[in-house]
Amino acid sequence: MKTFYSPAHLGHDPLSQFEHGQLLPAVEIPVRAERVRAEVEARKLGPVLAPSAFDDGPILRVHDAGLVEFLGVCHAEWTKRYGEDAPAALPSAWPAHGLRDGRHGDVESKLGSYAFSADTPIMRGTWEATRAAVNVVLSAAQAIKNGDRSAFALTRPPGHHAGSDVFGGFCYLNNIAIAAQWFADNGMRPAVLDVDYHHGNGTQEIFYKRPDIFFCSVHADPSFAYPHFLGFADERGVGPGEGFNLNLPLPEGTDWKIFDEALLRGIKAVETFGPDVVLVSLGLDTYIDDPIAAFQIKAADYLRLGERIAALKLPTLFVFEGGYNVEALGHITANVLEGFAGG
Repeated sequence: MKTFYSPAHLGHDPLSQFEHGQLLPAVEIPVRAERVRAEVEARKLGPVLAPSAFDDGPILRVHDAGLVEFLGVCHAEWTKRYGEDAPAALPSAWPAHGLRDGRHGDVESKLGSYAFSADTPIMRGTWEATRAAVNVVLSAAQAIKNGDRSAFALTRPPGHHAGSDVFGGFCYLNNIAIAAQWFADNGMRPAVLDVDYHHGNGTQEIFYKRPDIFFCSVHADPSFAYPHFLGFADERGVGPGEGFNLNLPLPEGTDWKIFDEALLRGIKAVETFGPDVVLVSLGLDTYIDDPIAAFQIKAADYLRLGERIAALKLPTLFVFEGGYNVEALGHITANVLEGFAGG
């Protein structure tokens, strides 16, 4: 299996903001991708390749042009106002109920209007890392379009929380949605299977009204887990998209047996849809010792996860999402890929 990876992600380092006394959930950090890359190489799962460059066309098929433009200039606008040594840009207010949208205002107004949570800082290097992640996922998609059975997009920052016109949840652009749309634009029928602990709210929103791209998510119930306001079982799609969105929320403390039952239900739904390519939002924060999650999946279970996905017998694109136990992350990610290859 080819793995696509860009070192540009190293420039996006939220942990560095502690130097400014800025309290951030510094778990989405560069070492995550580095540990995974090292494990893929150590276990000889396949070559690690640099991505090709793609233009903005595939991004704009999924995302609002205003959001894309803002993400590209936010750091410059922020430092122009607050100085080169300013901490990372984060919103301080949102246009909540009864307030007006501020997307045509200053950088503070735009931050509050485009961000839906305060956990996704923009700093020097954020846009370059985000843009490189798109090249990574599209290069992996292109490998599959050209005949590879599978590919792994080692994308960082992650993407599945980013909606068509909002960012948040450590995500700026929705890598897997961009790839799914790219497949559709190239005459294929994609299905997205999200196995991250957190619901892929951005991916759901992007495809919620459409029958041509199926979305299924197995995740922690949003009644107690982020993103809190989307991912419930009664969300089935609307209009032409009704019936093409399947959420399988699970209780706190879910172990492999419970997770596997939901996973098999999701895989059956994917089979019924009849795709010719599967895209997996590969979140590893379901792990028993993940610091920000509450499932009980063990390391060996990730081999089974890969085997379950392989049973679909379809070209498969794995896209790296969450997972924050740095010590275990490389091992359990590689277990999924190895399980898939063996399956």
